[in-house]
Formats: sequence, C-alpha cells, structure tokens
Amino acid sequence: EQRVATLPPHTHNMRLNKQILRRISGINRQQARCMSRWGHVEMGPKDPIIGVTEAFVEDTNPSKLNLGVGAYRDDQGKPWILPCVAEASERIVKQHLPHEYAPIAGFKSFVDKGLKLAYGADSAVLNSGAVAGIQALSGTGSLRICGEFISKFAQGKKPDVYVPNPTWGNHIPIMQDSGLVVKKYRYYDHKTNGVDMAGLLEDISGAPDGSVILMHVCAHNPTGADPTIEEWKQISELCKQKGHFIVMDSAYQGFASGDPDVDAASLRMFVEDGHQVALCQSFAKNFGLYGHRIGTFSIVCEDADEARKVESQLKILARPMYSNPPIQGANIINTILEDPALTKQWFDDVKTMADRIIGMRQMLTDALVEEGSSENWEHINKQIGMFCFSGLSGEQCDLLASDHSVYLTRNGRISMAGVTTNNVGYLAKAMVDVRKKA
Repeated sequence: EQRVATLPPHTHNMRLNKQILRRISGINRQQARCMSRWGHVEMGPKDPIIGVTEAFVEDTNPSKLNLGVGAYRDDQGKPWILPCVAEASERIVKQHLPHEYAPIAGFKSFVDKGLKLAYGADSAVLNSGAVAGIQALSGTGSLRICGEFISKFAQGKKPDVYVPNPTWGNHIPIMQDSGLVVKKYRYYDHKTNGVDMAGLLEDISGAPDGSVILMHVCAHNPTGADPTIEEWKQISELCKQKGHFIVMDSAYQGFASGDPDVDAASLRMFVEDGHQVALCQSFAKNFGLYGHRIGTFSIVCEDADEARKVESQLKILARPMYSNPPIQGANIINTILEDPALTKQWFDDVKTMADRIIGMRQMLTDALVEEGSSENWEHINKQIGMFCFSGLSGEQCDLLASDHSVYLTRNGRISMAGVTTNNVGYLAKAMVDVRKKA
C-alpha cells in the first residue's frame, strides 16, 4: 500500500487502464465465440443435377440408372476418350511443351482454328478479319465474357436478354450476374413436343427493338428440339427487322447430327444475313474435353479495325476474371485441327458419338412400343443431341426414382448418353409403368 501510494499518479492510471482493457478483451473474445462474421450466411439450394447424382449414388439397386449427367458415355456406360484426343495428348507429352501462361486472349492458333470450325473456312467476315475472338473457359466462361461485354458497352439503356423457355439453367444466372435483366421467350410446345414457332416469333417480335436474343445453335438444351432451316430463316429475318443482337450458344457442333457443317447451319445463316452475332463456343461435348474448360468467345464486327478494338476490350474483361486461360485443352485441339489425319479422325469420332445417341433414340422408341405403350413417342426421334425432353411429368419422374431407381431431373429431361443397349429395355418398361400410375 505504501509503495502504491508513492507511485506517480500517471503510473497508477496506466495500470488501471490495462486492467480494464484485459477485461474488455476477455468479453470480446467471449462474444467472438458466440458470433461469426459469416454466421448469417444460409445454406444455398442444391443444383438439380447434383441432387440427382447424389440420390443415384446412395441407391443400392444394381439396376439403377443416372439419366441426369450431361456428359457422353459409351455403350458400356463409361466415359470415352476420343481416339484423336488420346493421340494428340501423347504427341503433346512427347514434345515436352512448357507450362507457361497463355496470353490473355489465349493461343491465337487455337482461336483461329476454333472460329474457322464454327463460321466455316469460306466465311467472308472471318477471312476479312472482322471477327474479334479470344479463348474462353468453355461455354460458361464465354457466356460470362459476353454478358460483361454487353453490360459495359451496350449503347444507351442496357438491353434485356431474352432466353428460350426452357433453356440451360446456367444461362439465367450468368446474365443476371453480369448486371443484365433476363426475360424469356416461348420456345417449347408441350402439346407437340417440338418448337413453338408461333409463340417464339410473337415474343421476339414483342421484345423492344435492339434486345439481346440468346439462341442455341443446335441440339437445344434441355429439349433437343431445334427449328428447321426454313424456321431459322424466319427467325433471322424477324430479328433483323427488330435490330436484335443475337447471342448464339454452340455447345454441340458435330455432336448433334454427326456433321459439324450441318450443325453450324443456323450460325452461318445468321452471319450471311448480316447479323453481327456473338458466338459462345464450347469444346467440352464434341471433343470430350469437359474438365479442360476450353472454348472461344467471338463477336462479328463491321471490319477488321473495329474487331481489333473489340478484342482489346475482351482481353481487359478477361484479365481480372481469370487472367489467362488454361493451355492443355487448347494444345489438344490445336494439335488435332492442324493435322489433316487427326482432323479426319475427329470427324469420325464425333460421328461415332452422334450415331450412338441417334441409335439409342430409335431403340428407346421401339422399346416403348414393345412394352405396350399406345402413345406417340416419335418426338424422341425428332429431337436431337444429348438430351431428350421425354414429356414425363414431375410426379412421374419422382415415381421413376422411387419405384425403379431411374434418376433424371423433374422436367423430364433424359440424358440419352446414359441410355445403352443393356438398359434401354429396363428404362422403357419403367417409363410405361409410371405413365400408367400418374
């Protein structure tokens, strides 16, 4: 007590302050244990495809089928490495290529070959240098670059983006996250199980002039229903009259019909009709390079000078997103498309995949008839690409899972890649059964 009494007043105050700070610190630590900076974050909803896959994995039925996966499978239900891809990959390993960064715009040799595959070797706009193009992270990445470019550079009020109803589930959040308002135009007619041309034309006509219209080049996901060439012509003419900006999503060139030129017909028609389209090109499905995230994004411009300016801005958009695109997929495709023998092999490989899918469509239709169904299932054959919009209701899809261990999304979309000669009969029997129950 005597020593404390003789200490200077400021020293005594410092000790009291330290005691108070220790008490406050202890309280704060106790509060921190009860509170988290991110404690308010709620669990996000599951992606529908992930939910289907999880339910499939947990099912112990040896006859279970997963018809939700959006990746090609061979007739044994196994992933398939294209022979041309296997050969190209071996060559790349032997070349001991460096693992350096790619340029922001990607490898020019790859981009040029990819765009040539899409627009055609005789494309006037491509050969004149009027197409601005960069490497992108498959379809998703190219669409995001597209959305950001529109959001940043569209003149005047930002245009709304019109997507088909239904469409690939990622189209909507990609465009919304780019700061754009997304609306829908009628596309699928559930009565005919085909394209609703009347509704489509009416909605596109009713959209404000200069709107963004997103379209699938071929093999529409999820319906598999594509317009005919004559119908594409009508759509092109109407969009030209309205001054709409066309965004074309190309994920299945060659995979749909087995002929890459046939599958690119709608894109090439729009370009020939004078549309300055944006193209989002993916090589996941048609080269089997799902995990390589390889694609291109391009815009048709007025001339080569405008294309250089647009490309410079595309690179600026890409830089803070991912800086540099991955190199392995680009090297694989570049190796294939620069070698005539490997290019021919790719044409054969992609036709092999398309022909198997087309064959399974016919087998499923025949099996449904053999199981005694009196319904008209011809839409399964008329649709094209990886997916079939079966016409099954949500309740019937639930019954397929609970009663037969057949898993697909509740909109009735069947991934035809999951159908094989070994399970098509089981699937047909299950489909007929649930149609009777609900």
